[in-house]
Amino acid sequence: MSMIRDLRAVVRPSLRKPAPLHNSYDTTRDPSASSAVVDCAVYRDGRRLPETEGTCRTPREAMLQVREDGGFAWIGLHEPTEEEFAGIAREFGLHPLAVEDAVHAHQRPKLERYDDTLFTVFKTIHYVEHAELTATSEVVETGEVMCFTGRDFVITVRHGGHGSLRALRQRLEDDPGLLAKGPSAVLHSLADHVVDGYIAVAGAVQDDIDEVEIEVFSTPDKGSSRGSDAGRIYQLKREVLEFKRAVSPLLRPMQLLSERPMRLIDPDIQKYFRDVADHLVRVQEEVIGFDELLNSILQANLAQATVAQNEDMRKITSWAAIVAVPTMICGVYGMNFKHMPEVGWTYGYPTVMGFIGVVCFSIHRMLKRNGWL
Repeated sequence: MSMIRDLRAVVRPSLRKPAPLHNSYDTTRDPSASSAVVDCAVYRDGRRLPETEGTCRTPREAMLQVREDGGFAWIGLHEPTEEEFAGIAREFGLHPLAVEDAVHAHQRPKLERYDDTLFTVFKTIHYVEHAELTATSEVVETGEVMCFTGRDFVITVRHGGHGSLRALRQRLEDDPGLLAKGPSAVLHSLADHVVDGYIAVAGAVQDDIDEVEIEVFSTPDKGSSRGSDAGRIYQLKREVLEFKRAVSPLLRPMQLLSERPMRLIDPDIQKYFRDVADHLVRVQEEVIGFDELLNSILQANLAQATVAQNEDMRKITSWAAIVAVPTMICGVYGMNFKHMPEVGWTYGYPTVMGFIGVVCFSIHRMLKRNGWL
């Protein structure tokens, strides 16, 4: 009997206080430690379900609640490490290749399907404000947002210091009718949010290009060089190329989402992807136009620099021709021969000097009339 009582004393405390589950992604284990989980919420019928006792739920708790009560979970992460993302990947059955891309970033925009999960990569663009465009100015800054879309979950992974999705989440929560469409509504809103950012950045870049174009084709100040803008034009062209790398590869994924039926995309939501694709085509055309326009501006700037150099060379050549006359005459009379014309003549010196002046004046007038001086 004493042995049975001892066993009950050991077993009963473990039943009253179950040991917490070990989660490699449970970021609440240390309040002072930085967490990759930015937000974790469960939505049902377009409404966000309140957290229990005012505490933020973990991804595992969110998924358990979805499996029990329905709805879907939306988990937002910011630059997770492999260790922080490993537990989430196991819980939601994410493909290792997609997980590797999401952790290491630096991916091209794309759309991939792994079993019952869509993996989408977006490049976010942020316009860097600057007082004056220089040869080293950073015009656009890129980031990345990856989105895992399943039947009952959405996982967004953000890389970079900008492109926060908090405002997007709030906007969706204010529209329960759209959010009730499920994870595909979140994917569409994310794509629309990214492309709207492209449109805003394209407008700001257009202003920079207009400014450079005006300065290149305006009359330069006295003493300034027409080729001094080449560095700024080339830097702006590099920034536009970075913009182009973010926009162009995304067009094909948006066309697939808008044209090809997919089990994970609600048919009503699929129609809205066409609008996103149309906006993306417009941005792509603008970016391609930026690139071609900058090529023309750069060529015009280099041509102006070449013309300016030619004008300088013509002036130098003209003055060299004028100076060549007295140099030649003085060189002849500097040979100190005994028998030279007008050497012993009283008016020989002023006659030669007058002759040099008349010839130089005639050459100067002829060159100026022809536009060389």
